[in-house]
Amino acid sequence: MKRFYLLPIVCCALSISLSAQENNGTATTSDADGNRILSADSLVTTDARLDSLYQTLPEVMITGERPIVKAAQGKLVYDLPRLIRNLPVDNAYDAVKELPGVIEVNGGLQLAGQGVTVILDGKVTTLGTGQLYALLRSIPASRIETAEVMYNAPARYQVRGALVNITLKQSAGGPGSWQGELYAKYRQKHDEGFEQRASLLFSKNKFSADFLYSHSHGRGYSTTGKEAVHTLADGSVHPMTTDEVSRGRSHAHSFRAGADYDLAKDHQLSFVYDGAYSTGHNHRDITGTQVSTTRSNSTDRLHNGRLDYRAPFGLKAGAELTYYRSPSDQLLHSRMQDEELDFYTEDCQRINRWKFFLAQEHSLGKGWDLNYGAVYTTGIDNSYQYYYDPETGERLTSSDALSNMKSHRREQTWDVYAGFSKSFGDNLVLDGSLAVEHYKTPVWSQWDWYPILNLNYMPAPGHILQLSLSSDKDYPDYWAVQDAVSYIGGGYSELHGNPLLKPAQEYELKMTYILKSKYIFSAWFNHTKDYSVQTLYQSSERLVEIYKTLSFDCQQQAGIQASIPFNVKNLLNSRLTLIGLWHREKDGDFWDIPFDRKQCYGIAQMNNTFTLSTKPDLKLTVTGFVHSKAIQGIYDLPASGHVNIALRYGFAKNKAILNLYCNDLFETGQISPRIRFRTQNVTNRYSCFREAGVSFTYKFGGYKEKQREAVDTSRFK
Repeated sequence: MKRFYLLPIVCCALSISLSAQENNGTATTSDADGNRILSADSLVTTDARLDSLYQTLPEVMITGERPIVKAAQGKLVYDLPRLIRNLPVDNAYDAVKELPGVIEVNGGLQLAGQGVTVILDGKVTTLGTGQLYALLRSIPASRIETAEVMYNAPARYQVRGALVNITLKQSAGGPGSWQGELYAKYRQKHDEGFEQRASLLFSKNKFSADFLYSHSHGRGYSTTGKEAVHTLADGSVHPMTTDEVSRGRSHAHSFRAGADYDLAKDHQLSFVYDGAYSTGHNHRDITGTQVSTTRSNSTDRLHNGRLDYRAPFGLKAGAELTYYRSPSDQLLHSRMQDEELDFYTEDCQRINRWKFFLAQEHSLGKGWDLNYGAVYTTGIDNSYQYYYDPETGERLTSSDALSNMKSHRREQTWDVYAGFSKSFGDNLVLDGSLAVEHYKTPVWSQWDWYPILNLNYMPAPGHILQLSLSSDKDYPDYWAVQDAVSYIGGGYSELHGNPLLKPAQEYELKMTYILKSKYIFSAWFNHTKDYSVQTLYQSSERLVEIYKTLSFDCQQQAGIQASIPFNVKNLLNSRLTLIGLWHREKDGDFWDIPFDRKQCYGIAQMNNTFTLSTKPDLKLTVTGFVHSKAIQGIYDLPASGHVNIALRYGFAKNKAILNLYCNDLFETGQISPRIRFRTQNVTNRYSCFREAGVSFTYKFGGYKEKQREAVDTSRFK
């Protein structure tokens, strides 16, 4: 544990050594962190259905010494290319992590302690988290022009809650030309992994077309040690000690093709297709109190097509179709005391989803703007899960231990909104909207109102005050609401669906003050009703631990934050971020052990970018992070931290970039969550490996590309 508190000292020592040489410096671009924060695998295995720990960490703000942000109609507009110019960032996903307020938590992006939606060129589609992040990782960072950050997105964006809108460079008209970029990466994290990417753009006069292909593949290795004391209702106590070793290999392909045609000025028709195909093969062995062997295979297929039309008088219209299919299988042999499990499982999720939207914007003069529109989304979830005898191949009948499932579930959402913005001179902007939504499923049919209000005040150049009030709804994953039981971790652990799971409703009040366009101070309070998260419960009726997504009574969070950058001429660019939080989670009907838990905790992070040389172009980035102990549900999350380093070398007139990196240098980034709450007693210890790698990027043809909107698959399994 002492290693955690040494992490920031490493970064501070490097900063002080240069500060002793140079006491005054000129403004430079900002440093930013490109790190995974508290990266934790699933609670038992790397199964993607299991929610991660740390669902609601607060923001980590990032800013530069020179002004790199301006305020406009409820949003902060960042010069993102300048933020990442000296950093080892080679794709859009890593670039987004460099934005002030954005952090990565277990492979997911958050802004101000809440999930954030990322869109491209102002377009929102029906695909989400998994495929969206894969898409962002495949887009070269060199294509980004600006980034718009909204803590509370106005209704005209067709997104509620936090939003990051990435604007990509537009290809200029004129004679035909080809431009592109090639990329390759090798990483070593116990086992090896590879990534290749190619991007092309053709533009001529009013027509442009683009193509993108990426391929990632490699092997994975992880271990999990479990120590538990399981108490049953009859008073019997059962010690549990197991060791799990998981090995796997995977391939992932993503491809993207699109075309734009300018019918006239501000009169455009565009079409884009996104596709993805991936396979995974895993082998898990468990020894100890339980002895089991698991073999599993999975395949994901995604097809998404979108047609957009934009008229010069403020009209936008579009239609989108998404098809997603994810079959998988599992062969399990398990022995524990007198219990035996031997079965073969096949399951599949198939989603067909359509979206249609119509939007209109008006500029009324005298600083007034008006917007309104309607969005209709409908989706059909066809899913099944069947158990078979591994020897005869016959389908097993449902029982207490095995549960077959077949589902045909339809959702419909109508969303109608209206909003306005008003500029009171050059210093004050008010932006507000109201959305009315009808959400219908086989279980729920409800109306909801979503007011949003943003106030931007600029008392002097470089000073920005933002005050915002927002409301939002978070929908459960499709698989989480299926009436299905899956076996994970060798059979002692079960994953249960919850057909009665409610959408969560969140309300937040937030104030942000930016001083001299670089020092950022924030304070916020949010309340989430029916907050849902996957938690572990040791059954009192039988020897099994159950993972199930439940709706808590509420979650509340109050936080303050300060982000302070400093530099030493052109030699060092640093930033110190301090965060303090009060966190509460309450559930009055959590199985047979209701809880109301509160915790205060803190975060400290320091980022440093050293300019080793300008000719040749060499830069070193060092980041240190520490997080004190926290809670999630009945989990106690211990303190953790990490140090990441990266060396960037640019050559060939900046057409070629070579990056060398090492993440989690001291192997301290992984946590070992534990439960000591009433009858519950579990500790999971996960393996932690440093990751080292090298990547190479080469641009040709003066590469400038217009890219497309992101796709929403956040609720797929």
